[in-house]
Amino acid sequence: MKFEDIKKIAIVGAGSMGSQIAELLSRLGSYEVHIVDINDELVRKGLQAIEERLERFFVSKGKLTAGEKRSIVERIKGSISVKEAVKDVDFVIEAVVENMAIKKNVFKKFEESAPRQAILASNTSYLNISEMASETRRPDKVVGIHFFNPVAMMRLVEVVRGARTSDETVDAACSLARKLGKDPVVCRDTSYGFLANRAYLSLSNEAVQMVWERVASPEEIDKALKLGYNLPMGPLELMDFTGGWPIFVASEQDAIRELGPEKGRLHPLIRAMARAGYIKIYEFWKDVLSRW
Repeated sequence: MKFEDIKKIAIVGAGSMGSQIAELLSRLGSYEVHIVDINDELVRKGLQAIEERLERFFVSKGKLTAGEKRSIVERIKGSISVKEAVKDVDFVIEAVVENMAIKKNVFKKFEESAPRQAILASNTSYLNISEMASETRRPDKVVGIHFFNPVAMMRLVEVVRGARTSDETVDAACSLARKLGKDPVVCRDTSYGFLANRAYLSLSNEAVQMVWERVASPEEIDKALKLGYNLPMGPLELMDFTGGWPIFVASEQDAIRELGPEKGRLHPLIRAMARAGYIKIYEFWKDVLSRW
């Protein structure tokens, strides 16, 4: 599949990332866009989230009219059937929960229903593309296309090459990213966390360690990193904003398997935070850690 032949794109997963990717594609106006999830309620919530973002960030600021917003939303077709949504697709992006077993099951469905020439992509932020491709008989067509959150604002897209991903597939994914106004970088899936997240992991872990040691509050640590390194957000507030801590918890075994126990094991502070029912370290500090 060459980039210029892509006309129809399906997004499987109508959650935060999936709905944002669908919105970006529909705003472009060049593609027929389908969004899929396991039930009507999740599809409805995904479409509603798109409508609310367009109203808040575009219509209210005079960047879109109400009619243009309506057209963007109406261009996205919702479905609860992967089979129906991908049966004549050119490019499909999996954006489900970061769980390898679930993702492999989705790729198995892609293999059963998507046309032979279709590109099968995953928006995973760290999981192995070759392992997903093992569920298909077309590993040359399987690629990672990792968008960053918030999708509309972040320019980076990581295009991830599996062991048998073809050059044509990589080129098509990079070209799609560029058409969406993104700057793609290409890496191999042998790097757990790919490029940006792998490098950022060390920064985040050290910031967590400083909170654990009571060196300073999360606010002071983030302030030091923002002012010292000209970062728009500190690592702790960024993880709070993106909902990254629950992903750390859910991915611990994957990280240990790929990086070994020394690098992969969850920090005790994050484990304590999760057990206490918190998903934001700023709130955990305020309610619990500052009094420990």
